[in-house]
Amino acid sequence: MLIITGLAGAGKTIALDTLEDLGYYCIDNLPSALLDSLVRDFAGKQPQPVAVAMDSRNAADLAALPEKIRHLRTLADIQILFLTADTDILVRRYSETRRPHPLHIHAENPRALPEAIEYERHLLNPLMNLADIILDTSHYSVYQLKDRLRTVLGDAAPSLIITLQSFGFKHGTPVNADFLFDVRFLPNPYWDPAIRAYSGSDAPIIEFLERYDEPRRFVADTAAYLKNWLPAFVQGSNRAYLTIGIGCTGGQHRSVYVTEKIGALLKPDFPGLHIEHRDRKAYASGSNHE
Repeated sequence: MLIITGLAGAGKTIALDTLEDLGYYCIDNLPSALLDSLVRDFAGKQPQPVAVAMDSRNAADLAALPEKIRHLRTLADIQILFLTADTDILVRRYSETRRPHPLHIHAENPRALPEAIEYERHLLNPLMNLADIILDTSHYSVYQLKDRLRTVLGDAAPSLIITLQSFGFKHGTPVNADFLFDVRFLPNPYWDPAIRAYSGSDAPIIEFLERYDEPRRFVADTAAYLKNWLPAFVQGSNRAYLTIGIGCTGGQHRSVYVTEKIGALLKPDFPGLHIEHRDRKAYASGSNHE
């Protein structure tokens, strides 16, 4: 059984629709009081995998949910998919759809939207700590989220899914990263105006960085470290999903280059590896101090 939860507006409905397309038996907005009976009724009896969406509408029930899930995991195989997003992204999504936040509808004293989102984040933090998969959907379109879910949860998905993600520290660190590597010490192409507008996957930036020894050594050493130790890490922590963040200042040059190079070295050993460049599209020429 897969429990889908997370912040309102982060994509639970899209996730449930995608899982239904993948053959899951899906139940939306299940009250937490009914989870026990559902697990007992479906455990070992339902030929299809089951996906259940749960949210924060009843704060009193939510407080007891983590302990309930811990107990139910002794009876059945239960995984948690937690969807999150940046507050400003969620505010924008609600502004676009003009739908009320669940904590506005059900609260005796409605909060301002950003405050309601942060309060929900606080309420759901214990569930996020139990999650097997955490997806930050801030920079996903609907189609990208569906594609990501198919990769992670589809029948053809490999046994180990690795996300190698470049990012810019000035835009915040990835909330779901298991490993973080800081490459701000590498030579910075930003200071060459002739190539500043390119990204780390473009030839001018690649040529610039490969004039120096440090980028090549860092890529080789880090790829060797990950290749040697990822299997032991996954086995020891019983993980099937892993996110590795590689950050520079703006997420445009150095982190993109290093992510692409390390990804190419790891891909033969980890066919489930997936590369994302979180902040590359956020870059505007001349506005980011890379």
